[in-house]
Amino acid sequence: MGTKQAQVQRILDNIGKVMIGKKHVAELSVVSLLAGGHVLLEDVPGVGKTMMVRSLAKSVGADFKRIQFTPDLLPSDVTGSSIYNPKELKFEFRPGPLMGNIILADEINRTSPKTQSALLEGMEEGSVTVDGTTLSLGTPFFVMATQNPIEYEGTYPLPEAQLDRFLLKMNMGYPTPQEEVEILINIEHRQPILELEPVVTLDELRQMQQEVRSVHVDLTVKEYIVDMVHRTRMHQSVYLGASPRASVALMKASQSYAYVQGRDFVIPDDVQYLARYVLPHRIILKSEAKFEGVTTDNVVEKVIDRTPIPVQRSMS
Repeated sequence: MGTKQAQVQRILDNIGKVMIGKKHVAELSVVSLLAGGHVLLEDVPGVGKTMMVRSLAKSVGADFKRIQFTPDLLPSDVTGSSIYNPKELKFEFRPGPLMGNIILADEINRTSPKTQSALLEGMEEGSVTVDGTTLSLGTPFFVMATQNPIEYEGTYPLPEAQLDRFLLKMNMGYPTPQEEVEILINIEHRQPILELEPVVTLDELRQMQQEVRSVHVDLTVKEYIVDMVHRTRMHQSVYLGASPRASVALMKASQSYAYVQGRDFVIPDDVQYLARYVLPHRIILKSEAKFEGVTTDNVVEKVIDRTPIPVQRSMS
């Protein structure tokens, strides 16, 4: 695992040349990429969401595409469409921006649910359907979607079914004053993003994704994951708890995080850390709980505290 951890570290160091003070966001983005999942970044404009995904794409030499979601965007603008060629007397498929390796879905909650669902199919199935024909997307295929906070006007909240497709949901947050000064110094005379070079190849990335799947998850840790997810369904503030898909997501994310840390086995600490990013967006609160100021983050913290940690586990 040592060599692979060095590859992961090269990716993180490369992103760090552009992103100041966002190490945990970069690390979690790599965790999701290696796990074959997708990331939802929610935050106010201008904190570096777009720069994060561009840095990641450049670091792994991936085909990067950006989709700016707007209210008038059509599903065919995302997936591509068939256009008639009068010279050839036949229809030709013109691929849309979804036909890439790493996709930035910018301000996803500014477009209509119909267009959101076109992205959803690609994220879930690894393919898109155009004019009745199913087309496979490339590998790796990784979507990092950004959205403005729901309180902003002119947004379409993502339906629960679509939120559930994101492996992780996180916030960027504002930099500290010291970090913000460092950002100004960093970009005063140059654009660091333009100088980034790939530090791993796509083939190496695919190999790392394969190796993540072989990270050992002991039965006691699997039971711990299921216990934690089950407790979200029993919480008094919750209308709809996390689904079995959440259990799968938490295990996959934990495997990837253990791999990034240089281990070939998952420990309960991995599960606890990632539960804060895997579970909150998969939980629906009761109306009275929302009125009382309860958040899904609060619920997940309590669930983590109340779930007994397994003591005996094999490291084989």
